[in-house]
Amino acid sequence: MNTNTDDRSWEVIDSEYLFRRPWLTARRDHVRLPNGNEIPEYYILEYPDWINVIAITDSGEFVMIRQYRHGLRRTCYELPAGVVEDGEDPLYAAKRELLEETGFGGGEWTRLMTLSPNPSTNTNLTHCYLATGVQKQAEQHLDMGEDLSVHLLSPHKVKKLLADNEIMQALMAAPLWKYFATGL
Repeated sequence: MNTNTDDRSWEVIDSEYLFRRPWLTARRDHVRLPNGNEIPEYYILEYPDWINVIAITDSGEFVMIRQYRHGLRRTCYELPAGVVEDGEDPLYAAKRELLEETGFGGGEWTRLMTLSPNPSTNTNLTHCYLATGVQKQAEQHLDMGEDLSVHLLSPHKVKKLLADNEIMQALMAAPLWKYFATGL
């Protein structure tokens, strides 16, 4: 086992943005590794941080959403989730997204974990929260590009969806598995 904890950062020799769009920014870095090797074309995807929420009602039901995902061309069960706006606190973003997407809010909130979508090529983190005792407070307030339905599911149903690979988003499956494994 390698227990070497020294900094192994790469030196950026040159960096060029290839394009910048609201949902995707890509750049090409020319880098030098600590061993002296160079990689002239290393591609980085810049995204804002994301959040997702395991929201559980007073009666123990999970507040889930179901929406079409064009990359996989399938409709999937997911946790309520979204983007952390520039300068926004992740917990505030999580509460905002839960209310906007599902109409649920309130309850007790704790940070469950923070994950990287892909630390080799992505710059962002996903902040995962657990909200217990949430209640219906409003109607959905969806963005123009959102088309999703809200589902209240039993813990058994959510576990079955996980076991049957029906929750495809890894950044949502990981905190759900952690929740069930630790018995929070």
